[in-house]
Amino acid sequence: MQNKNSSYFIEWIPNNVKSSVSDIPPRGLSMASMFVRNSTSIREIFRRVSEQFPAIFRRKDFLHSYTREGMDDVELTEA
Repeated sequence: MQNKNSSYFIEWIPNNVKSSVSDIPPRGLSMASMFVRNSTSIREIFRRVSEQFPAIFRRKDFLHSYTREGMDDVELTEA
């Protein structure tokens, strides 16, 4: 996989792909596999979150989940 698609992988992380086959597949299937890769595409998700967070925090959306667990508004502002 990595050799076939080498143009999509970065050279400075040589072992950035791990895969395995499970002996215990989901019901109705003969086998299952897992494929994990290290990717810089997560950068786009972090960028979106960092742009949207201030507006959500300003409206105090979803803060009740944290204050119910015992966090103060000051702790959330500092974080």
